[in-house]
Amino acid sequence: MRLSVPIYRLKRQARVLSRTHGIPHHEALDRIAQQEGFDAWSLLASRYATDLTGRSLTNELHPGDLLLVGARPGQGKTLLSLEIAIEAMKKGHGSAFFSLEYNEADVAASFTALDQDLARFEGRFAFYGSDDICASYIINQLESASEGTVVIIDYLQLLDQKREHPDLMQQVGFLRTFARERKLILVFIAQIHRDFDGSQKSFPGLEDVRLPNPLNLTLFDKACFLNHGEIEFAAVG
Repeated sequence: MRLSVPIYRLKRQARVLSRTHGIPHHEALDRIAQQEGFDAWSLLASRYATDLTGRSLTNELHPGDLLLVGARPGQGKTLLSLEIAIEAMKKGHGSAFFSLEYNEADVAASFTALDQDLARFEGRFAFYGSDDICASYIINQLESASEGTVVIIDYLQLLDQKREHPDLMQQVGFLRTFARERKLILVFIAQIHRDFDGSQKSFPGLEDVRLPNPLNLTLFDKACFLNHGEIEFAAVG
């Protein structure tokens, strides 16, 4: 049985349900579990005991790391990436989100979906939605970024969209060097090939990442793939 969304999002749904309906948290969890086809939350939790969250993933990342987050649309890769940034900000670090897919309203809505108030992180969160996003643009915007800053690039393939930019391999190489030197954590959201068949494989893998041009994926240190409510995390480089 597959979950409709990752378990960390189900937990947030339960908190919202508990708060809005004035019911005990354990009852809200059971209701959410029943919507997913389980009689009780304890049964769901035991089935997905190894589920990862933004918090646990943050503990697996170190300054200088490049993380690849891949999934088909609607699997929660952007929310998971933002949760990693939120956990870093809670520890006093900064974060930045570079995207051509999202606007500021979308970002605020995503924070709300994660049961977080974006205003709480004022001064620690920066959003960039410029058409000029590429490795050099990102590096220029992060000139003053401090050690431990989490940088989300939504998405990997957008770096390759303009002919005047260096090729994708060079750009990721530039960003890797920059992250190492400045001790930043870079999270690249990646598209997965449309022909990925979730019924044949539990998770997509590096071979399923859609690449318009060649890229050595071992430039990344770690990878995280999502599929039908479950998350797989592994070292790469």
